Amino acid sequence: MPVYKWEGRTRTGDTKRGTMEAPNEQAVILRLKQQQITPGDIGEVQNLMARLNSMKIPGMEGGIKSKSLVVFTRQFATMIDAGLPLVQGLDILATQQDDKVMQRILFQVKNDVETGSTLSGAMAKHPKAFDTLYVSLVSAGELGGILDTILDRLASYIENNNALIAKVKSAMIYPTVVSIVAVAVVAILLIFVIPTFATMFEDMGAELPGPTQNVLDISEFLQNSYGKGLLGIAGIVVGFKMIMKVRAIQYGKDYMLLRLPGIGTLLQKSAVARFSRTLGTMISSGIPILQALDVVEKTSGNLVIEKGIVHVKDRISEGKSMAEPLSSTGVFPPMVVQMIAVGEQTGALDSMLGKIADFYDGEVSVAVDGLTTLIEPLMMVVLGGVVGYILVAIYLPIFSIAGQMETG
Repeated sequence: MPVYKWEGRTRTGDTKRGTMEAPNEQAVILRLKQQQITPGDIGEVQNLMARLNSMKIPGMEGGIKSKSLVVFTRQFATMIDAGLPLVQGLDILATQQDDKVMQRILFQVKNDVETGSTLSGAMAKHPKAFDTLYVSLVSAGELGGILDTILDRLASYIENNNALIAKVKSAMIYPTVVSIVAVAVVAILLIFVIPTFATMFEDMGAELPGPTQNVLDISEFLQNSYGKGLLGIAGIVVGFKMIMKVRAIQYGKDYMLLRLPGIGTLLQKSAVARFSRTLGTMISSGIPILQALDVVEKTSGNLVIEKGIVHVKDRISEGKSMAEPLSSTGVFPPMVVQMIAVGEQTGALDSMLGKIADFYDGEVSVAVDGLTTLIEPLMMVVLGGVVGYILVAIYLPIFSIAGQMETG
């Protein structure tokens, strides 16, 4: 994007100069007028250093840790509430940062603000650090003159959202670890232990039972073709990721996940909590309902829910209330729809959404505990069944030969 050098006058008659990254000269003029600066001379910067400074090196623009983002947001809110100028606050917070990625981003945000950009506009250039929700709320705070209040709400939102994500992830840690251990144990048995028994069975010359022969065949295949097998697995993984980028297939996956016993309930409650928390935070910050739903739609993380939110947004734009189209999506429980309807009727929708989010945060916690309790014995049964099958298959010929020897 081109960089423009500009000069203008403020309402008090002071001359200001700076540089600004914009698609064209008209965008620069518009942005200056929004900042109550009368544009003067504007020209595109042609020198090499300015070009280099405006470039972003691929791979160097990363995200920042959630904890760092929360701390920054809280501290920045305190500084603004104390009357500290934006540029000075950003400079102090950037200087004291231990997180080098965040430090670099904050310095870039500070430089953009210093040269005339709005805070939300400067943050929007770093989507991996400041997402759509964050930028939208900061923009609302700037327009309403309540940036410190908005930043406090943002910090609380991020903390609650992170806690919710952590609860869901914790449910997946145990089955993931057990699955890795199970695969490793079975692979060791088939590649290193079974070949010893295979040699012994060949020396015996006896006819092997079906389960034993199956295990020996699998073991032989893994020994001779494990390299091809690994390549095949890698190819399947890459192919699966490419296929999952197709929107229709991704929608089908999200639809099936929501209907899986146990996991589907957990995902639904998690989605309702996230929807309620995000929408409630935006409405309480003064963002119009349609604009808020647009952001919630983009941050839903599930195409089925995203489609439902689009449906709700379309009906609201036609003059209908939120509760009625929300009920027809089939994603939101009747209790949620009724509470939102009451919130709309009483004019306390943001407060009602906050209560829904708090309730479903607790429901997610209970669902996680229940799912973990269910998965633990199920995984042990599966692992025990696989290992048990292999052991029985190995000892069947031995028992058979021992029985023949006793009969003889």
